[in-house]
Amino acid sequence: MLFDVTWHIIAAAFILDILAGDPKSLPHPIIYMGRVISFFEPEFRKRIKNPFRAGLLFALCLITTAFGLTWALVFMADRIHPVAAAIVQTILIFYSFSTRSLYRAAMDVFKPLSRGDLAQARIKVGYIVGRQTKDLDEAGITRAACETVAENFVDGFLSPLCFALVLGAPGAMMYKMINTLDSMVGYKNDTYILFGRAAARIDDGANYIPARLSIVMIAPAAAIRSLSRGRRAFFTALTQGRNHKSPNAGFPEAAFAGALGVRFGGPNVYHGKLVDKPYIGGAFNDPKPVHIEKACELMMLSALISVVLGSLLAWGLF
Repeated sequence: MLFDVTWHIIAAAFILDILAGDPKSLPHPIIYMGRVISFFEPEFRKRIKNPFRAGLLFALCLITTAFGLTWALVFMADRIHPVAAAIVQTILIFYSFSTRSLYRAAMDVFKPLSRGDLAQARIKVGYIVGRQTKDLDEAGITRAACETVAENFVDGFLSPLCFALVLGAPGAMMYKMINTLDSMVGYKNDTYILFGRAAARIDDGANYIPARLSIVMIAPAAAIRSLSRGRRAFFTALTQGRNHKSPNAGFPEAAFAGALGVRFGGPNVYHGKLVDKPYIGGAFNDPKPVHIEKACELMMLSALISVVLGSLLAWGLF
């Protein structure tokens, strides 16, 4: 089969991500996806007057195009030599992972926070969260960073891994287009409430299984440190994973909350509006700056377990 993904490809893509992260000197497919989205959005709005229909067709066209172009690229590489196709798939799947960049971004928040520099920490956490950060205290900054690490373990790693295992590099790139669309147009404001609805719902569907599967990756990672933490991560995710306005984000966040013994959620300001989210891990205390570092370690361990299991799956199937 053209899109067979062997354990070698999965392992190599993960190692590249750990070593290189998002190399600034090389072109990144996600950047081009963002430019394409920005370019075509006004065209679809202009040509299709109904905003929901325009957004639906817009999302479907870009998602299928991302899959199709990647399929063509891998196909042409395979015509040259199967090894060339394997190299192309490895590179593209590597680009779909973001564990190293997520680790760096979270630690960029931890460093000033550990020095007591709240002003700089607010700036850094503002780069990776959607909430208003200018008035956050130490606990609020820490909670925002830890929640982002937990949620993006799925968005930035586990979901593209799952799509890659099923559909190869075309699946991984298709998922990244879905996720990029959601991050750019999937808002519930006057501009995107109708136009971005389809993109948001498609993203919810794409992450539905990986979000719940994340519990199986996070709990064993927590158990490596302590069996009690592993059990706590598992049961917190099962009992409180739905304590979130997102249908998916609550499950990895609850698993992380249980593993770290901290609480997430609660009221936050988004775009000037107070959003009262339910607490996750409400029986625990607010996180401290050191929990950002612990969350990063847990994320990396969870990713490693995911790669090992994914590689075994690929080895067994293909």
